[in-house]
Amino acid sequence: MTAPGELGLARAYVGGEIGISGNIYDVLELRRLLSHVRFTPSQIRDFIRLVGLNEIRRIPPPPEEHRRTRGRLHSRGRDANAVSHHYDVSNEFYELVLGPSMTYSCALFAQPSDTLEQAQENKHELVCAKLGLLPGVRLLDIGCGWGSMAIHAARHHGAEVVGITISQNQVDLARERVAEAGVADRVEIRLQDYRDVDDRPFDAISSIGMFEHVGLDRLGTYFDQVLRLLVPEGRFLNHAISRTGTRPRIRLRRSGFIDRYVFPDGDLHEVGAVISSLHDHGFDVRHMEGLREHYALTLRRWVSNLEANWEVAVAATSEGRARVWRLYMAASAVNFEDNHLHVDQVLAVKPSESGRSSMHLRPEWQ
Repeated sequence: MTAPGELGLARAYVGGEIGISGNIYDVLELRRLLSHVRFTPSQIRDFIRLVGLNEIRRIPPPPEEHRRTRGRLHSRGRDANAVSHHYDVSNEFYELVLGPSMTYSCALFAQPSDTLEQAQENKHELVCAKLGLLPGVRLLDIGCGWGSMAIHAARHHGAEVVGITISQNQVDLARERVAEAGVADRVEIRLQDYRDVDDRPFDAISSIGMFEHVGLDRLGTYFDQVLRLLVPEGRFLNHAISRTGTRPRIRLRRSGFIDRYVFPDGDLHEVGAVISSLHDHGFDVRHMEGLREHYALTLRRWVSNLEANWEVAVAATSEGRARVWRLYMAASAVNFEDNHLHVDQVLAVKPSESGRSSMHLRPEWQ
């Protein structure tokens, strides 16, 4: 392998040069040992002598590796290409992995034995409660995925919902699911970038699992747009993966497995920096909740779904794509369990000119 470390191993696994048999979590535990392994120059020479120079060859990047498009980072065109790489895979594949809820974000478990579907329902209900949704309230769901949050808000709270995504596959299936749920009169699904929404005002805005695509240099644009679209005293809930550490902004390594195979151009933010940025852009932050352990439980359910439906999943996409998702979801579960990754819900309000928020004295959802 001529691409060392993480990327080289990922290419070899995705391309089928090496395999993982048995429990993938047991294999991932080896990283605790391998992180301390260092080869001396003489050991490398001995290895080359043993296997033969002709056997050391470059492994070409498999087709599942993202070919980055030209253009400014987080421009509309480049964002659309990155999102298409991740989401326009196969709706059938995602249904096998995610289950009937078709919800691609952290679920909320009342107890570890909850089914995935119940836990996703719990999450949607928590978001609706935090946003204070009532019949007739106008909700914008940024990054609506396959429409699950929009359907829940319309069906259970009578909200009038606009859901936006820049994935054509998601739009097509979300519109079908909205019609099947009988809420087409209350839910509109659009193929639209958040920067292009102009039919304000909205009483509430949710963003669940989309924030990772916004970009470090676009936080101001993002928060300014959300603030502009909200009515005074309107609520905004931002649900996003975050990184630990004191550095406020951490960009995913451009030569790493996640950037090349899973989330091209993705960025993770430290939640304290997110809260500070919300304040800087005019919001009143009212509540933050960490759901780290819940995402580990969610990801383990997804891995189990994929492994139980492996042959069908491969047929729906490719062997390499199924390998990418198995590795990335299992490794992510371990990272959440080990406190290397977090996921947070931050609730903020656009205050009125007089500073009013119309929030209860204590959180009503508790």
